[in-house]
Amino acid sequence: MAAEYYCADSENGDHIDDPSEDALFDLISELNDTDNTFVVVQPDQDDPAWFASVTVLDEGGYEIVRRDTTRREHHVTTENDIGRIASDLIIWLAARDFQNTA
Repeated sequence: MAAEYYCADSENGDHIDDPSEDALFDLISELNDTDNTFVVVQPDQDDPAWFASVTVLDEGGYEIVRRDTTRREHHVTTENDIGRIASDLIIWLAARDFQNTA
């Protein structure tokens, strides 16, 4: 079954449909600087209009990119607190337009 709203995929192949804040926390916690360096959250569709990504930085911490072409948003921030990253992402995701909903 496809995601109703969005899915999260990590570099190591982990995939979660409609992840909760806790699931995002877990995915981000599992990132490292060798073979699992990023997580991408986006609609489960071809050519999505928006996405968010979390990437491990070489110097420590994480880079968070939020992009929504329909709203002309493109924000890049850095953060060390995984709980804050997961919480901020859930809030940002809640404001997205979901075109696959019934």
